[in-house]
Amino acid sequence: MTDGIYLLLGTNLGDKNINLKAAISIISTFSEVVNQSAIYETAAWGKTDQPSFYNQVIEIRTDLSPEALLAELLKTEKSLGRVRIEKWGERLIDIDILYYNQTSINQEGLIIPHPGIPDRRFTLVPLCELAPEFVNPANGLTNAKMLENLHDQLSVKKLTMQPS
Repeated sequence: MTDGIYLLLGTNLGDKNINLKAAISIISTFSEVVNQSAIYETAAWGKTDQPSFYNQVIEIRTDLSPEALLAELLKTEKSLGRVRIEKWGERLIDIDILYYNQTSINQEGLIIPHPGIPDRRFTLVPLCELAPEFVNPANGLTNAKMLENLHDQLSVKKLTMQPS
């Protein structure tokens, strides 16, 4: 059982590569970015009549509590122009905490591990690139096993450009 803090970054407006790099740059001011997945182009999920997304998972180390980390990530989204208009709508940047080590939290505004992990190919594919054997504390399954069991057939395509 490996520990790690994993974040999912997503963007489908503007220059998607620049949005991801800008988010990682800001995140690196309050945490150490340990690892980054490739960037994946994915069809929109939930609300499908919008541009495709670029998604990427990063692993970080931080001394911040989960609540303080969430506050910093929300400030990061806002500083990059994120406006919350509709659930699953278009966005310049979206940053989700997937895992915070083996911590389980269920409070208003913060659920860890992220409840969507077992159902979303766009999350599990880049997550498995970094942490296939990480065990989800909510269901006891590894990321690789959840990907193997996944029903979501949404297109998730690895882009040839690599994160820098």
